[in-house]
Amino acid sequence: MFAYAGPVKTKAVAVRALRVFLVLLALAFCGYSVASQWDATVHAFRQMSWAALAAALAAGLAGLFVWMLGWREFLGGLGSPLPVRAIFRISGISQLGKYVPGKVWALVTQIEMTREHRVPPERSFGSTLLAVATSTACGLAVAAVTLPLTSATARETYWFLFLLAPVLLALLHPRIVTWSLGLMLRVIRRPPLERPVSLAVTLRAVGWTVLGWALFGVHTWLLCTAVGGEGAGLPFLATGAYALAFVAGFLVFIAPGGIGAREAALTVVLTPALPAGAPVVVALASRVLLTAADLVNAGIALLLGRTVPGPGNEPPAKELVRGTHPTKEGP
Repeated sequence: MFAYAGPVKTKAVAVRALRVFLVLLALAFCGYSVASQWDATVHAFRQMSWAALAAALAAGLAGLFVWMLGWREFLGGLGSPLPVRAIFRISGISQLGKYVPGKVWALVTQIEMTREHRVPPERSFGSTLLAVATSTACGLAVAAVTLPLTSATARETYWFLFLLAPVLLALLHPRIVTWSLGLMLRVIRRPPLERPVSLAVTLRAVGWTVLGWALFGVHTWLLCTAVGGEGAGLPFLATGAYALAFVAGFLVFIAPGGIGAREAALTVVLTPALPAGAPVVVALASRVLLTAADLVNAGIALLLGRTVPGPGNEPPAKELVRGTHPTKEGP
């Protein structure tokens, strides 16, 4: 008995130490990204009211929260439903990993943290990939719907990305998703998923994701109005600009949190619609506020502490559960 517990305890300590290291590393990168542009950020904030900045921060926090709910839909659809509190804690802490160059650390941390809730790694891996694919596809779709009618610059510069939107949305069909995840799991030598993602789960996750994009659009619109932007089409332009900029930042693999690429795309799209110099101010303010939102979520998540596995995730005697409480979903 003691011979078995020793290695398990050592591994648990090592995993926690690695998690703490990654969090500290992410915080260091967050601090560097803000400090490297401190003077410009202070100048940007001085041009906006505190009310506008607070409202934009609140919209960003709300957007991050509903995206967590989209990931929760996929995880539950794969057979591991978790309470909102557990999802918030896991996502709030693991998402700091996106600030570390490489873009894989958020995924690694998320998989390890879901293990505490008896979630098999393949389910966490699959649900996270689905959430990322859905946010990317929906982001391009939002940009493709809003920008061609509101931004000639976006049409001329990023037209090729708009063409990808319907293709990526089609790839979210459950049959294609099930085949793709099965192939990836075989490649990394993991057990196959016990159940496919249903259409009902996919549609609910898409709904949460699109709502998140709308909230990030409100975030960007508030910043645009704070620097003198106006016009009936500005909310649509701001929403599409942020969605396109986020996807552009995500595609630059090495940049932590899409730093640089996101700001460049946002500035290009907003320049014709805002006063001179204002797009850069909006891009800087958005970056700092959303970084602050990630830090707020991580801080709250740490204060929440660990949660015990729910009634649908009890493990059998000697292995992680692979038959958690099933949820009834449509075809």
